[in-house]
Amino acid sequence: MTTIMDKSEATKHVVSQRIRKKLTWREIADEIGKPLAWTIAALHGQHPMPEADARGVGTLLDLDESVIESLRTQPYRGTFDNPIPSDPTIYRFYEALTVYGPAIKEMIHEEFGDGIMSAINFTLTVDRRPDPEGDRVVVTFDGKFLDYRF
Repeated sequence: MTTIMDKSEATKHVVSQRIRKKLTWREIADEIGKPLAWTIAALHGQHPMPEADARGVGTLLDLDESVIESLRTQPYRGTFDNPIPSDPTIYRFYEALTVYGPAIKEMIHEEFGDGIMSAINFTLTVDRRPDPEGDRVVVTFDGKFLDYRF
């Protein structure tokens, strides 16, 4: 019996096939009927995919059974190369960016091209949105797109 493929290795296969098939992340998300950020994060190994979604992506991208199996497994989310913040509010942002950072990066590159969001020419807003189940915190990062130039 072989071990289940490592999620980082499965991610490499998914990304390679997405590029080879000339598919956008949005096209993949639409195909499986899931939100864009969740789909990207899941395909980067940050969420386990339900069987039907993993098989749908597998068919769309011509993935081996070993990759589909890996997409379905529970991940160890994020990386912890640096000390983990202990303040609960800061930690939640750390956690969110660890899980969704690669998805945010992919969405920026897909929408704008090769570049980054400025953290200098940048605004941040925090708003409250009423919700019957408890008010929601809305955090908006608004940064100028800076393209890489050679």
